[in-house]
Amino acid sequence: MKRIKLDDTVIVISGREKGKQGTVLEISSKKDAVCVNGVSLVSKHQKQKAPMSGAPSKFKGVRKVESWIPLSKVMPFCSQCDKAARVVVKMLELGQSSRACSRCKQVF
Repeated sequence: MKRIKLDDTVIVISGREKGKQGTVLEISSKKDAVCVNGVSLVSKHQKQKAPMSGAPSKFKGVRKVESWIPLSKVMPFCSQCDKAARVVVKMLELGQSSRACSRCKQVF
């Protein structure tokens, strides 16, 4: 079972973005990294594209975009403990498994 999934709230535990939290937008198992909303913003320069058949022109200029963060630098955020949480696998009735906080045993 994966430790972090899409739309999870995570907190950055190391690096220049330490302490920031946000929701997971993308996960790349190939890069072993995640993209978190509002964390690790980088500037991207973009030229204006020519409009096609009356469509409005695309955005031009400098825009802020979320960059990839290594998966090892983020941890799930437990709203009940109000801290970063280690994940344990908890067996539910009917043989289903789910992720839970190791401190308070709240299911994510």
